[in-house]
Amino acid sequence: MTLKAVKGFKDILPEEARKRQKIEEVARQVFEGCGLQEVRTPILEKTEVFARGIGEHTDIVEKEMYTFKDRNGQLLTLRPEATAGILRAVIEHKLYNVSPVLKFYTMGPMFRHERPQKGRLRQFHQLNVEYIGSDSPVADAEVIFLAYEVVSRFASEEDLLLEINSLGCPQCRPLHRKDLVYFLKNNMEDLCKDCQRRSQLNPLRVFDCKNEQCQKVLKFAPVMKHYICPECASHMGKVLDALEAFGIPFVQNPYLVRGLDYYRRTTFELRAKGLGAQSTVAAGGRYDGLSRLFDGPELPGVGMAIGVERLLLLMKGELEAEEVDLFIAALGSEARTEALYWLGYLRRNGLRVEYSLEDKSLKAQMKQADRVGARYCLIVGEREMDEEEAILRNMETKEQEILDLDDLPEILLEKTKS
Repeated sequence: MTLKAVKGFKDILPEEARKRQKIEEVARQVFEGCGLQEVRTPILEKTEVFARGIGEHTDIVEKEMYTFKDRNGQLLTLRPEATAGILRAVIEHKLYNVSPVLKFYTMGPMFRHERPQKGRLRQFHQLNVEYIGSDSPVADAEVIFLAYEVVSRFASEEDLLLEINSLGCPQCRPLHRKDLVYFLKNNMEDLCKDCQRRSQLNPLRVFDCKNEQCQKVLKFAPVMKHYICPECASHMGKVLDALEAFGIPFVQNPYLVRGLDYYRRTTFELRAKGLGAQSTVAAGGRYDGLSRLFDGPELPGVGMAIGVERLLLLMKGELEAEEVDLFIAALGSEARTEALYWLGYLRRNGLRVEYSLEDKSLKAQMKQADRVGARYCLIVGEREMDEEEAILRNMETKEQEILDLDDLPEILLEKTKS
């Protein structure tokens, strides 16, 4: 039987790896340009980190997490999202004593046992941003700005749609929840089985259901905007003002919710046209109160995640491989040994230099130089070694010149960098 990758997990081959490197390069430029610092947390955490943070009655915790016992019987989980792990690290290392406001980003794989489809894998990758320690509406807007700035590098702004909503706070949410539960109870027979279950455990999540019949019913359901308290309304108003100042267009969607329990007040999704069902490229929101669930101090926070696999769908065409400056075609043991010295010198000085690992014919090595797209090819064999010279060929113009072996590495460095 041929061994294959696990379903929902995929190999990232060189062409796609280059695209991912480009995404990460753009993200680092944007994030660090706004003063963010990178953190890297383990992909494996105690299950309690996610059960407590995300919520025990969310689909992620109930159905999607990769959870197992280790040899000591401890329950561990591959991270399904980044926020809980980062906040755990902040509290564990008391990073809130370092600065009153922490601005972090991270990149890496997440794991959820979902049905694999276009743009959705069981091992997927995210770019994550977390602002911890600030309850300012401007922090919310800046996090959204970062998401918009990164995604707009790979999609035209005309194809992007930012939807935003307020989920209220512990002061204004209880009355909405009470009326929503009453509404769902009276319409229970018209809801799918998932929504019937959610209506008892996590009623706000029914708004995230994609079932057409449920969507028809929920058009008449009470929404948070009619219950929001003055403080939450003021907060949202200031977020929208800041987005307008940033020049980011948005649409308020009163039915927008997120699949994690820790969100409150601001929540948003950034969608891209042309991606079908997987149109949400970035999403996030505010999670004040999550730190207290981790027995930490009161630390307001807001964050977002960008799906790397979704960004890949937005990237058009192929990226060109990085240009090879020089290929050394060496023939014979003496030339090949000397070529290793040149190779090391030039590579240490920043040139991309390739070399045939096998002692092939000149014709075969020239083909290899063409295949890797080298700008120049240095040809040196037994005759050239005897005459203490080498041939440098411009692979584009086909022009050739004779170079002395004395100070050859320095000469090559000068010529190939010009």
